[in-house]
Amino acid sequence: MTRPRLRDIGGGGLGAAALSALVLAIVGGPFLRLMAAGLSGDQGASLAPLAQALGDETVLRALRRSLETSLLSALLALGLGTLYALLLGLTNVRFKTAFVFLILAPMMIPPHVTAIAWIQSLGPSSVLLRTLGIAPPLGSTHPLYSPSGIVLLLAIQHAPLAMLLVRAGLRALPREALEAARIAGARPGRLFRRILAPMLAPHLAAAFMLAFVSALGNFGIPALLGIPAGYTTLPVLIYERLSSFGPGVLGEVAVLSSVMALVALAAALAQRALERRAGAQAIGPPSRPLAFALGPARPVAEAGLALVVLATLALPLASLVSTALVGAYGVTLSPQTVTLENFEEVLFRQAATGRAFANSFLAAGGAALALGLFAVVFGHVSRSRGAGPLPALASGMADVAYALPGLVLSIALILVFVAPLPWIGVSLYGSVAVIFFAYLVRFLTVALKPVAAAYAQLDPSLDDAARVAGASLGLRLRRIFLPAVLPSAASGAILVFMTAYNEVTVSALLWSRGSETIGTAIFNYEDGGYTSLAAAMSTVTVAATAGLMIALTRLGRRLPAGAIPWRD
Repeated sequence: MTRPRLRDIGGGGLGAAALSALVLAIVGGPFLRLMAAGLSGDQGASLAPLAQALGDETVLRALRRSLETSLLSALLALGLGTLYALLLGLTNVRFKTAFVFLILAPMMIPPHVTAIAWIQSLGPSSVLLRTLGIAPPLGSTHPLYSPSGIVLLLAIQHAPLAMLLVRAGLRALPREALEAARIAGARPGRLFRRILAPMLAPHLAAAFMLAFVSALGNFGIPALLGIPAGYTTLPVLIYERLSSFGPGVLGEVAVLSSVMALVALAAALAQRALERRAGAQAIGPPSRPLAFALGPARPVAEAGLALVVLATLALPLASLVSTALVGAYGVTLSPQTVTLENFEEVLFRQAATGRAFANSFLAAGGAALALGLFAVVFGHVSRSRGAGPLPALASGMADVAYALPGLVLSIALILVFVAPLPWIGVSLYGSVAVIFFAYLVRFLTVALKPVAAAYAQLDPSLDDAARVAGASLGLRLRRIFLPAVLPSAASGAILVFMTAYNEVTVSALLWSRGSETIGTAIFNYEDGGYTSLAAAMSTVTVAATAGLMIALTRLGRRLPAGAIPWRD
C-alpha cells in the first residue's frame, strides 16, 4: 500500500489558511480602509464624523428614504416572488421552463435599463402610448417620478431573486410531508400556514433580506426616478456629492458610505438571526415537490403568469424599442418616422459603445472564470482537516461584501487605488483593472455558495481514500472533485457573469474615459438627455443578454443538471 504523503495530510490546513487570508485581505482590506477614513477625525480615530453626518438633516432624510423604499419594495418582492415560486414549483401549470426564463429575465437586465424602459412606457411623451393614442396629456407629471414608482420598480427587479430562493427551498422539502398533509385533507391555505411556511421560513427570511439589501444599494432606479421628483436616497446623495466636488470630498463621502455599511451589516446580522430562529426540521431526504392539480383554475393561473410577463417584460421592452426607432423622444411611431439612426449612432459612430461592450465582457467574463476556479479550490481546502475557523470567517466576509451596497464598495476601492501603487508608481483608479477587482470582491460569495453546497453533499471519505492512494491535491481536484462540483461551479460563474455584465452600481464611480462599461454608457446617455440613444443602447444590451441566456439554455442540454441556474 502506498503511504500517504505528509505534505497532503497537513497541506489542507495550510492551504485553507493561505486562501482564507487572501480572501480576507482582498475583501476586507478595502472596507477597513473605508471605515478608517470614515471614522477619522482631527484627533485621530473618532466617532465624531459619523455623529456629524447623522446630525445632518439632508443625510438623515436620504437615509430614511432609502430605508423606506428598501423595506416596502422587499416586502412586495417577497410576496411576488413567493407567489411565482408556489405556482411554478407546486402546481401543474404548463410551460414552466418558459415562465421561469421570462420571469427571471428582468433580473438579468440592468436596473437603470428597467427604469428607462418603464419611464418611456408610461410617461406623457411615451412613443408607444402616443402611437396608441392613450398617452397622458403633455405636461402632466410622470406617474413613476415618485416614491411609489421607485418601490414598484425595485420590487419588479428583485422579485425574481426572491423566487429563486423560495424555489430552492421548495426543492429541499421532503415530499412525504406534503403527501401526508394532503391525505389528511389539508386545504392549500392551511397547508401553506402549517407546513410550507415553517419549513420555508429560512428561505423566506433570506429572500426578504437579500431583496432589502439589494434595494438599499440600488443606484440606477432611485437616480432616474427620484432625481426628477426631488426624492434623493442615500446612494444617490453619495453619487451627487462625489460627482459635484470630486475626490476632494472623499472623507465626507466615506462617512456617508460608512453609514450605509453599518445598515447593511445590521441587515446581514438580522438575516442570520432570523435563519437561526425560524424554520422547522425536516425528516427524510429532499425530493421533487408535488404538482398540485389546479383543475379549472389552471388556465387562470397561466393567464396571470402571462400577464405578469407582459406587464413586467414585454410592455417596457416594446416601449424601449419604440423610442429607439424614432428620431427624437416623444415623436409618434409611424412608417414615416421609423429610423435606425439611433442604432447606427451607438453601434458605429460612438467609439465608447464598442469599448463599453468589450470592457464589460472582459471584466465580467474574467471575474466569472477566476471566481469559478477559485471556488472549486477554496471549497475543497476549506473542508480539509485542520482548516480551522479561517475559512468560515473568509466566507462570512464575502457575504458582507455582497450585502454592502455596490456604491460603498466603489468608494472603498477609490480610497485604496486613487493613490499610485507602491513600487510601481501607477494609479489603477479609472481603469478596467479596478472594475475587474471590484467584481471579484462583490461577487465572490455568488460563486462560493453553490460550490460549498455541492461539496457538503460529498462523502469526506473520498478525499481520505485518494490521499491514502497517494494522489496529490491537483490530481484529486481534477479526477474526483472537479467533475462532481462542476455543475455548481458553472452555475455560480454564469450568475456572476450575467450579473456583472450589466451592472452599473459598482462601476458608476470607478470608470473613466476608456474604461466605460455597458451600464455606465447607458446611464450617461440618459443622464445627458440623449433618451433615444439610451433606448437604442439599452435595446442592444437587452438583445445581447437574451441571446446569451438562450445560448446558455441550449448549451445546458449538454451539461449536467444544475449547470444553468434557470433550468430544471
